[in-house]
Amino acid sequence: MNNTLNSLFLSIPMPLAIVLIVFALAVGGGVGIILYHFIYRKNTEKKIGSAEEQAKKIVSDAHIEGKRLKKEAILEAKEQDLRLRKEFEHESKEKKAELQRLESRLNQREDVLDKKENSLDKKHEALEQQKNSLTAKEKDVAALQEKLSHQHDLMVQELEKVAQLTKEEAKTLLTEEILQETRESVAVQVRNMEQAAKDEADLNAKNVIALAIQRCAADQASEKTVSTVALSSDDMKARIIGREGRNIRALENATGIELIIDDTPEVVILSGFDPVRREVARIALERLISDGRIHPARIEETVEKVRKELDQQVKEAGENAMFEVGIFGLHPEIIKLIGKLKYRTSYGQNVYQHSIEVAQLAGLMAQELELDVNFAKRAGLLHDIGKAVDHEQEGTHVQLGADLAKKYKENPNIVNAIQAHHGDVEPKTIEAVLIQAADAISGARPGARRETGTNYIKRLEKLEAIASSFAGVDKSYAIQAGREIRVIVKPEQVDDTKALFLSKDIAKKIEAELEYPGQIKVNVIREFRSVEYAK
Repeated sequence: MNNTLNSLFLSIPMPLAIVLIVFALAVGGGVGIILYHFIYRKNTEKKIGSAEEQAKKIVSDAHIEGKRLKKEAILEAKEQDLRLRKEFEHESKEKKAELQRLESRLNQREDVLDKKENSLDKKHEALEQQKNSLTAKEKDVAALQEKLSHQHDLMVQELEKVAQLTKEEAKTLLTEEILQETRESVAVQVRNMEQAAKDEADLNAKNVIALAIQRCAADQASEKTVSTVALSSDDMKARIIGREGRNIRALENATGIELIIDDTPEVVILSGFDPVRREVARIALERLISDGRIHPARIEETVEKVRKELDQQVKEAGENAMFEVGIFGLHPEIIKLIGKLKYRTSYGQNVYQHSIEVAQLAGLMAQELELDVNFAKRAGLLHDIGKAVDHEQEGTHVQLGADLAKKYKENPNIVNAIQAHHGDVEPKTIEAVLIQAADAISGARPGARRETGTNYIKRLEKLEAIASSFAGVDKSYAIQAGREIRVIVKPEQVDDTKALFLSKDIAKKIEAELEYPGQIKVNVIREFRSVEYAK
């Protein structure tokens, strides 16, 4: 059979065979699709049936669960309602009890207020009675005052007749007497208070100054700059002058100092305002005389060498002063200026030693008073720094010193201490006042300064003339080398009160017109003598 089919298939033409194959496939595919849909439908119907059963079961379970939850919720709501009812009843009872307590307290307060109101009514009635009584008394007092006023006027008129003075004249006279008595009383009190304050201040100041002076070791004999050069013989003068004066001209040009060669035997005088240049000229001349070779080239060489050595000495002197006082951090130029003070004198006192002494005194007093010791020492060392340049620049040494301190960035309080040490400005710090005191002590101590006899006499005469220029002064005497002026007044012209003010006026005039070291005591003496003879 197979062979029959094969032969049959082979006998069919190729296109027809393809069509038959396609047809067969299409028929087969259609049958397969129909079968697939049939089977899928059966399965789907089964699943739907199963899902409906599950849904019904879920709905049934949910309905049962809802009934259970509803019962639980109802029970819980009933329990909560019962609990809230109990709480409300408890709170209501408490509030009711509180209200009863408050009501009881209010009733008690009402009773108390009623009692107080009754008491106030009684007091008000009593006050009304007192008021009526006072009104009646006021009327009586007014009537009495009117009567007394009338009597007072009659008495005043009678007194004016007896005293032969009007009321205004008597008042003026009485006022003047009261003012005079008050003025005298005030003057006595002022004098006593000033004396007490002065005694206490003097005691404290003396203790501080005494301790400072005891602890400060200073030379009793002041140093004086040498202005002459001794010669071995007068023949040396000719060699110093040189041929046609060339040697002396070369020396003067190199040093800026004038050489005076006069009839004084074996002495050459050096004249110049600059103490450093004068010292250079002195040392150079002494070396030239010792060497014996005196000519212009040698003079210039020696002067230049001495100048360099002296510059180094000046710097070392400034450093030594700084180390001796115990301060550091000064500007190098300030150190050089301090060293230059070694060759500067004032009233015969060496300014270099004076500055060191002032610094030490100020530091010791600051230590006793528990102030800034370093500040006091620094201000004391620099207070006269202006004297190192006052021969080169215009101005007082106070102003020049303040300018130098500002230039080299010193503390403003240091500048103020320099400006205030002679009273040119008001001191801003206590240390500045100590600089004034230390400067006065250093200049006024015995042996510190030299003064010519002529200037000394003139100063004493001027002091006595100032004291004698005031009205009522009988005699005046300058004593204790001008440290005190005793003024004897005429007792009939100057009373005790005027004597107090006279001493102040004399002191002010002395401060304004005189220059003097330290301080001057003005002692006004009033003496009244009553003499009678028994016969």
